[in-house]
Amino acid sequence: MDGFDIDKIDDVIHGRVRLGIMAYLAGVGTADFNELKAKLQATDGNLSAHLRKLEDAAYVAVDKSFVNRKPLTRVTLSDAGRKAFTGYLDAIGALVADSR
Repeated sequence: MDGFDIDKIDDVIHGRVRLGIMAYLAGVGTADFNELKAKLQATDGNLSAHLRKLEDAAYVAVDKSFVNRKPLTRVTLSDAGRKAFTGYLDAIGALVADSR
């Protein structure tokens, strides 16, 4: 268990909803708010709070616009976010490997 280091787990990503956001965006790149809400089975307020935390960490970029007079919020995984997510997966992988 020499490689066991819990401090390598990124607390910004580690929450269930934030992990779901990061994993989904890693696959699709960009998603709109309602798409994320449906995929993650989150409420508007809950998803907004988690997106704000990821945006504050510069892991995602949030773009708000209007289409046909309706608000549209699109979320894109940033390069820093992709790097952080890859590091998170590596850290989780190392913890799992060390525990076997």
